[in-house]
Amino acid sequence: MKFQDTPSLKERLELMSKLSKTFLSRSAKIDEEGAFPFQNISELKMSGYTSLTLPKRYGGEEISLYDLIRFQEYIARGDGATALSIGWHMGIIQDLGEKNSWDESIFQMLCEDVKNGALINNCASEPQTGSPTRGGKPTTTAVKHEGYWLINGRKTFTTLSPVLDYFNVTAFIPESDLVAYFLIPRSTQGVEIEETWDSIAMKGTGSHDLVLNNVRIKDEFLVEYVEPGKKGASGWLLHIPACYLGIAQAAASYAIEFAKSYSPNSIKGTISDFPNVQQKIGEIELELMRARHFLYSVAKQWDYSTKDERAQMNPELGAVKLSVTNSAITVVDIAMRIVGARSLSEKNPLQRYYRDVRAGLHNPPMDDMTILLLAKNAINSYKD
Repeated sequence: MKFQDTPSLKERLELMSKLSKTFLSRSAKIDEEGAFPFQNISELKMSGYTSLTLPKRYGGEEISLYDLIRFQEYIARGDGATALSIGWHMGIIQDLGEKNSWDESIFQMLCEDVKNGALINNCASEPQTGSPTRGGKPTTTAVKHEGYWLINGRKTFTTLSPVLDYFNVTAFIPESDLVAYFLIPRSTQGVEIEETWDSIAMKGTGSHDLVLNNVRIKDEFLVEYVEPGKKGASGWLLHIPACYLGIAQAAASYAIEFAKSYSPNSIKGTISDFPNVQQKIGEIELELMRARHFLYSVAKQWDYSTKDERAQMNPELGAVKLSVTNSAITVVDIAMRIVGARSLSEKNPLQRYYRDVRAGLHNPPMDDMTILLLAKNAINSYKD
């Protein structure tokens, strides 16, 4: 069954829940081997999921941000790496459809390929510049030569790299002192993936280095000029906290199931009867409830806001990412305290959730930048 055959959100969540359970059955092996979840991504394609954010004008569903984060949360309950990986593609397509910042013919070409299963991700991080959100100019360069752009450089954290069909790459143009995104098809000569991803968290994201050696592309594939560090409000980035919320829910479910079934011979009943364990479960539920309400409400605010209203939402979007991600870390920590020392076993999923959920601290926007933004916003809006 495809998502396009299930019109209601409830039915679609049920379908995603089934996929997520299948992903969960593979997640330990993917993590242990540091492998890429090829089968998970393939099944998401076959289900029609990867085209759900396409705009209606090109035959897509144009699903809401709220629906997107709900689906992403469910995927992460099964496998966090799969959720984070496909979330970039889903969000970028949604963002491009909303902002209409590309030439329409290029965007239409991309949409047609996405309908047939193509995947895209932005490639902006570099070893020398750190997080692109901090404003560093890319060292990757684009130089005009004989009517083409020649692009050279290296990008890090190229999530989904084993299966990407398009790389949307930032490059510095020396002759104009500008930075732009260039859309580069995988089949272009000079495009190479160097397998460098050795992180202990989110092992399955395939976030290897993208190496560009004299990559030659047509002029029209310069799709958008950007100012480093000055990106506007981007609701689609809520796929990031949605992923970590899903991981936290998986940890909570495991801990509660363990508490309800674990009965050491020194007690009657199970440890779920102990007040101190119930205290921890209650703390978990409070964190999850608070995180869900914050995430869902801001997503709905985005969906029902005008373009001008959305442009003012950066403080809320950053606050959601910070709050939900840190709540997710807290939830996993408490879950491990319930389960005890066995949560550190390589065979126990909690140790994987612990590693994966901490990756959220290093996804944009960073906590310190969010706090500073909130402070400036409060100071500027304060009235005596």
